[in-house]
Amino acid sequence: MSHPSILTTTVGSYPIPDWLAALPSEQAVIDATRVVFDQQRQAGIDLPTDGELYRFDVNHPDTNGMIEYFVHKLGGCDARVGRADAAAFRAKKEMGFRSRPAAVVRGPVTEGVLNLPDDCARAAKVAGGVFKFTLTSPYMLARTLLDNHYGDFEALNMAVADALAAQAAELVCDCVQVDEANIPGNPADAPLAAKGINRVLDAVKGTKAVHFCFGNYGGQTIQKGEWSALITFLNSLRADHVVLELAHRPADDLEALKDLDPKIGVGLGVVDIKVNHIETADQIALRIEAAEKKLGAGRVKFIHPDCGFWMLKRSIADRKIEALARGRDRYLGRA
Repeated sequence: MSHPSILTTTVGSYPIPDWLAALPSEQAVIDATRVVFDQQRQAGIDLPTDGELYRFDVNHPDTNGMIEYFVHKLGGCDARVGRADAAAFRAKKEMGFRSRPAAVVRGPVTEGVLNLPDDCARAAKVAGGVFKFTLTSPYMLARTLLDNHYGDFEALNMAVADALAAQAAELVCDCVQVDEANIPGNPADAPLAAKGINRVLDAVKGTKAVHFCFGNYGGQTIQKGEWSALITFLNSLRADHVVLELAHRPADDLEALKDLDPKIGVGLGVVDIKVNHIETADQIALRIEAAEKKLGAGRVKFIHPDCGFWMLKRSIADRKIEALARGRDRYLGRA
């Protein structure tokens, strides 16, 4: 069968299998990652992700460890948060849904003991083909930190970006995706966020993607905003394509994307991960059709869920993954 004009992908996370949570080990993580890849490939996903299973932290279930996994390994960041630290962070107001910082910056931010290339290599051994590797954006990580060293948020943002860029340069995979769930609700910071994200993207040797959503904190939206306020920002990114939350968004959000730079491919969210309802192939096909009518034929390069699947039951996530591929095939007349 010919290469489809619209590819299917997932955003990153997958529900932790019960058996992995019950008896975690390095071997179990490898076995579970193999299962996650196989599940996606058997469902018809063209560019699967590793499920980010090794990042899950039972102490931080609301965000699947997507923050703490990074900052607790970076040099200069102290995971020990005292009473005064927590009070100072709450006074900042930028991250009102968190009561404590993910870490306290007490010295220059360095790579520390973070080793994303090893994580990527683990995935490559069991991927069974092309795959995408994900990492959290420097802006989002910086926002969760209490800065007791730099005294300047831009300096902190770029220090985190430099540490991540050094890691990104060594990632061997088919696509690297930077994840950002905070800037959609804070468009005034867009130039600052773009500078850090581009620092990471510039280091990537393969295909470059950036994922944006309006929050997925315990399966709930936490950011208010609209895509129209972010078009200049999106156009400033040195990415091959963007991966956007759109299934859980108003239908008129597509209108704003007409101004997205044609050199940036559109990744269209067609599966709502904030509901248990399973989309039908026809529903997904209609969402693709609506987007192509609005944006023009050939603009949609990928379809995907709005965000990661970590908070859903596996039975729900698996059926949504299957529906994603069936919907693409229905739209393209492949099934």
